[in-house]
Amino acid sequence: MAGPNPFSISLSPGKLRSKPKDTSPRTVAKSDEAAEKHGFVERTPKKRRGRKPSPRTGQVHAKVMPGVAKEISHEAAARGVQQGVLIEEAWALYKAAQASDS
Repeated sequence: MAGPNPFSISLSPGKLRSKPKDTSPRTVAKSDEAAEKHGFVERTPKKRRGRKPSPRTGQVHAKVMPGVAKEISHEAAARGVQQGVLIEEAWALYKAAQASDS
């Protein structure tokens, strides 16, 4: 093989610089039109698919002593609810106690 190595990369500064693309609305519309003409269509989903978002989006990560964690876990399992439900109920009781103290 007498010529230059075809697998080598030229590291000259002029060849590795990126050039900004023309993102004007006219250019984008023109490229979209050409893409549609050749059968390319936008494939991004129009609406969010999958499960609906839960109304319980705020997560509270309470760090408690191991004994308290076991008690909360056992109570939640015995009642058949999530631990977050117990925390919500405890907070409601706390707020009611605060309101009655005032």
